[in-house]
Amino acid sequence: MSATDTDYAALWCVAEALADAARAVTLRHFRAPGLTADSKHSDFDPVTVADRDAERAMRQILADQRPHDGILGEEFGFSEGTSGLTWVLDPIDGTRGFISGTPTWGVLIAVGDAGGPRLGIIDQPYIGERFMGGGGRAFMTGPQGRGDLGVRKDRELETAVLFTTFPEVGTPDDRAAFLRVAEHVQLTRYGCDCYAYALLAAGQIDLVIEAGLNAYDIQAPIAVIEAAGGIVTDWSGGPVHQGGRALAAATPELHARAMALLA
Repeated sequence: MSATDTDYAALWCVAEALADAARAVTLRHFRAPGLTADSKHSDFDPVTVADRDAERAMRQILADQRPHDGILGEEFGFSEGTSGLTWVLDPIDGTRGFISGTPTWGVLIAVGDAGGPRLGIIDQPYIGERFMGGGGRAFMTGPQGRGDLGVRKDRELETAVLFTTFPEVGTPDDRAAFLRVAEHVQLTRYGCDCYAYALLAAGQIDLVIEAGLNAYDIQAPIAVIEAAGGIVTDWSGGPVHQGGRALAAATPELHARAMALLA
């Protein structure tokens, strides 16, 4: 199945079912007494029962409703399909925040083909906000109701708000490049994981710069931000849906100036 003949209505129905299932599972564990985390690597890359159970719940829905699609999930890897479409799942983006009790982690869901994501969801279960983009949609729902997504277009770099998750931003060279951009903006903030991308799509901030990403970290944000009118590439202006170093910007002008400084 190619992107041109994708049944977006059917895909959205499944995507929201996945988000609903992951929301229910993660909320059962969030801020629960006795929640523990294992580390996937020696430098403390945490994973919890909530991560694993949420991905299992989403995979079961896909097995029932989209058995011919592929799946790439953070916790259980890649399952090849035959349809040409692959669901890219991050059951908890921001597990460090999750185990700390902060409400800026999220569930990331995207579906696309070899060319990248065609639609995506950034869901924050505890706040109850859901950001959706692609296939003719660019809107959010939350405690204040439903609203359209749209990046803001009125900022120069000197008045922009820049986010990244970790102050170290990858390698020392990556960090130095990030700081060259940070020196020019009005405000730099850290943390938020995938929620920063949602804020960009909602017109609250202007730039997100990160490094060391995986496909499941970035595909849903790409879909949401592009549907809202923004731009997401690697630091050289190329595709970033397979992960790596990401630059998300509200406007082409901000993107060009940030990319020049990163280089």
